[in-house]
Amino acid sequence: MMKLRILGSSNAVPQKNRENTYFLLEGEKSAILIDTGANAIARLNDLDIRCEKISDVIITHFHPDHVSGLPLLLMDWWLMGRMQGLTIHALPHTMQRIKTMMDLFDWKKWPNFFQVTFHEIHDLPGSVLENSEVKILGDEVQHLIPTLGLRIEWVDKDMIIAYSCDTEPCQAVIDLAIGANYLIHEATGEAKGHSSPRQCGRIASQAGIENLVLIHYPDVENPDQFIHEAKKEFQGQVTLAFDGMNLGEITNL
Repeated sequence: MMKLRILGSSNAVPQKNRENTYFLLEGEKSAILIDTGANAIARLNDLDIRCEKISDVIITHFHPDHVSGLPLLLMDWWLMGRMQGLTIHALPHTMQRIKTMMDLFDWKKWPNFFQVTFHEIHDLPGSVLENSEVKILGDEVQHLIPTLGLRIEWVDKDMIIAYSCDTEPCQAVIDLAIGANYLIHEATGEAKGHSSPRQCGRIASQAGIENLVLIHYPDVENPDQFIHEAKKEFQGQVTLAFDGMNLGEITNL
C-alpha cells in the first residue's frame, strides 16, 4: 500500500527541524522520491529505506532547494554499492541542467556506477510516471522557471493527492486538484512565482476539495497564523505540513 511521507516542509531557507520541501512515495514494491533534500540519505536511513527500493526520482524544477541534494544522494548510493538502475524524471529545462550539474562532478568517470535513465517530460498535461501501485500526472505551474505540479493517483484505492510545487495561483493547480482528496500547496507568501496561505485557500475552494495541506512555508513564531489565513478563503480542513509527517496518518492510506 503506497504511503506519502513528507521528508521536508520548509521553504527555501531550512530550519533546524525543517528541511527544504521534498517527499517520499513508499509502496510495497518500490519507492519514489519527489525532489531531493540536502540530507536525504540520512532521512531515508532513519526510515530504513534501502537504496535499491528507490526506483525513481522526480525533480520538479531546477532551484537549489529542490535539486541540490541530488549529486550527493547519487554519490552516496554509489558508495553504498547500489546496483539497481534509477530513472530521473524532469522537464527538459530541468533535465538539461541536472546533466550539466552532474558532469561538473565528472560522474561518468566514477567506476561501476549504476545505470541512470533520464526521462524528459514533454507532453503536458500528461503522464509523468506509472507503475503497478501509483499513477503520477503532471502539468507546468507558474513559477519563476519551468516547474512541474503533480497529481498522484493510487492504483489500488480511491485516493488522489495533488501537489502544487512552487507556484503563483494558476489554473493548472486547480485542474490537478479537481477530484483529489488532498491538495498539498506551497505557502511561501504572496510574491512573483509563489502563493500566500490565503491564495492557497482560494485555490482549494476553486478546486472543490475538502483537505488542504500547507507546505514550503517560512519559519515564524506562530505558524498557525497560516491556517487562519487559508481559512478566510477555504471552509475545509487545513493542516500544516511538518517533517516526518506520514500523510497516511491523516488519510488512512
